[in-house]
Amino acid sequence: MEPDWKELASLVRIHSSTFYLGSLLFPPVERKGAWAVYAACRLGDEAVDGPGGGWEALSAWWDGVERAYEGRPKAAWEVGLAWALERWDIPFEAFRHMRDGFLTDLGPVRLKTEAELLRYCYQVGGTVGRMILAVAGGERTEEEAIALGQAMQLTNILRDVGEDLSRNRIYLPEDLLARYGVRVEDLHAGRATPGYRALMAHLEAQARSLYREGLKGIPRLRVGKAAIALAALQYQGILDKLRLMGYENLGQRAHLKPWERLWLIPRAYRLARMAE
Repeated sequence: MEPDWKELASLVRIHSSTFYLGSLLFPPVERKGAWAVYAACRLGDEAVDGPGGGWEALSAWWDGVERAYEGRPKAAWEVGLAWALERWDIPFEAFRHMRDGFLTDLGPVRLKTEAELLRYCYQVGGTVGRMILAVAGGERTEEEAIALGQAMQLTNILRDVGEDLSRNRIYLPEDLLARYGVRVEDLHAGRATPGYRALMAHLEAQARSLYREGLKGIPRLRVGKAAIALAALQYQGILDKLRLMGYENLGQRAHLKPWERLWLIPRAYRLARMAE
């Protein structure tokens, strides 16, 4: 059964303009694979955060993942994932680890250590890197793909601190809150104290380090070098915006304007050519 690519592409475009723009730089077949993977991942996230989200919705999503792997898909996204699985060895383990991250999101979320934060970033970000790597192809690149996925998820966390607070989720680990003297009451009050800014700068540096590690894998990709580079550049642009805002992110979200995303395309191609 041929997947409904119009529906899947629309789902990707609606939920992530960053990923969608990057996906357009893949060759046609791999582009469809990227859409299929992202749609499956995104709908898992929606099963937690979307309308009617919760344990039952997440269980239903997981049933769909298993159906796709068993070759008996039902929903359009399951058909897309099953189509991709016929062409690429997308690790089932990555979906299992992603589900573990989504279970954490059911909350309330309180992480104790920075190591727990990085593990969570692997579960819901690094796993996506593993899946997309299966589509893009490449030798000895899994560690870099995981690092890039972690970097992007950590960027999301830094961007969404205020929004996550409203959902009773604090991904900033307790050990770092204590180290920088950041009180949860200040977060809820929207006070970006000097300690909070120092904490944000620390995690921004961690994300930048992960980007540097992740981008080392681009030269060894079979296809999609520019696509992966563009996605990374867009997320790094969000970090740039956060820094320019002075980390005033408790009441607003840093984002790139459409023209800023388009402006990065030539740079992504330059990075891809340098990697060849």
